[in-house]
Amino acid sequence: MADIKTVIADVIKSYGDGYLKKIEPATPSPDNPKLSMANGNPLSSYKLVYDSDSNQLEPIYFWILDFIQDMGIKVEKVTDNFQSSPGSGHFADMSQRATIMQQQATKILADTNVVIKSIIQIVYDLKEYEIRLSQYKKANSKDPKEKEEGMLALKNIWLDQVDMKRGRGSIHQMSYEMGFTTLREAFLVANSVEDVNKMSSADGVINESVKRVLTPRLGEFLLWKDVSEKEIVKRFEIEKSYLKSQVESLKLYTNWAKPYLKAAKDLKMNGFETNAALVHAFSTSMFELTLLGKRESGISSPVLIKRFGRDYKLKRKYYSILIVSLKYVGKLAQKVTQRGDYGFGFGGRVDITFDSYALNEEELALVKKKMDEADLKDGLDLVGENTQAALDQLKDDIEKYCLKDEDKKKIEEEKKKEEKKQDDTNPFGALWSLITFDFGTSEKKKDDKKEIKDSKDIVKDDFVEKAVRAEAASGAMGSLYAVYDIYKKAHGMASSPKNFDNGKK
Repeated sequence: MADIKTVIADVIKSYGDGYLKKIEPATPSPDNPKLSMANGNPLSSYKLVYDSDSNQLEPIYFWILDFIQDMGIKVEKVTDNFQSSPGSGHFADMSQRATIMQQQATKILADTNVVIKSIIQIVYDLKEYEIRLSQYKKANSKDPKEKEEGMLALKNIWLDQVDMKRGRGSIHQMSYEMGFTTLREAFLVANSVEDVNKMSSADGVINESVKRVLTPRLGEFLLWKDVSEKEIVKRFEIEKSYLKSQVESLKLYTNWAKPYLKAAKDLKMNGFETNAALVHAFSTSMFELTLLGKRESGISSPVLIKRFGRDYKLKRKYYSILIVSLKYVGKLAQKVTQRGDYGFGFGGRVDITFDSYALNEEELALVKKKMDEADLKDGLDLVGENTQAALDQLKDDIEKYCLKDEDKKKIEEEKKKEEKKQDDTNPFGALWSLITFDFGTSEKKKDDKKEIKDSKDIVKDDFVEKAVRAEAASGAMGSLYAVYDIYKKAHGMASSPKNFDNGKK
């Protein structure tokens, strides 16, 4: 995973010699007359390093996490890497757990593929039923041309799928092998017993032998037509219900597989492959944790309120950013507890760095986007991507068969309202909104907000925003020093009642 401080530096450095080099605080002080993030450097930076045979990472991590949260700062974890040397018991334990997660995920993925194949087959069957039902609809139409088209289609189906089971007694075989040359054509033309009687009259086209064969066959076809139509309607509805259940099963399997895939990914060791401290035959483990804390900064200080007014609305939010990174090299020793359980005793060196920044919401979003791109999610979304790819190909069909009639009507009404609204606004070029459906549960519209792809897309601060950023910078530096200083005092380290070490170290 990419280092977040490097990503922030890349985003900030793209401004060149711009406005981030010198940030004039709203309330300058002798200790901090000017703030700067020139060349992507943090506003302030501190570092703590100590080594102990009984030193563990957990107490340090949770003390810092809890303290920052108690200050009213929202915290999220942005880096969580670990790796153990192959010769350690910790490596064997983690590898065994990862294998179990992978096996469980593989089983669920196999079931997911079976469900996807089932959905494809159901959609294919539904399309076949829909085509057949359209032929029944035409056969029952009052329009003579449509009725003739539908009846001919159904008769050919009956001849090929039902009557052919008679073998030599079928209409096809009798027409070609037994001399009933007019039987097949007469069957396709006649739609009732009256039609058969007309064709067998004195000047008709069929004789009595053909009539005796054709009359019961035509009656059998008409009975099959009525019965089969009802049966296909039932099957069509059953298949639609089955499709809905299979789609829900697919979602369920996806939700089941994701925790196992996530656990397998989280148990994957990475980040320290070339580190000299990780020797294969030694019992060593390395951890890297990074916390990002943010607190919104607006027009809240008395100075800013006096200059711009309490009701001034900013175009974008500004944040005081704290970055706390912990790198730990631990020497593991397997031990047995009083209950007889096996565990691991840690001791080693901890490097803690504290950094502060002042960023707006667009810069912070771009940083997170670049972090995600660098991470590539390492197969975490494998099942989600495969499932979504399959559903995207069948999206229209699934919506067509899974949505209820009232949902379809509602969607059509919303589309018409949107079209009318756009036509009234701009009759010369209405833009169609892109609508996605979650199988009738929700409707989402495309966000019109401009996507930030690069630092060049971020608009520079205006006069008011510069002052707000300066306030955020001052707050970030003050909060960071509080975390650093109080941590030292709480753990018996040398400190000072004055901020003599407040700045970059």
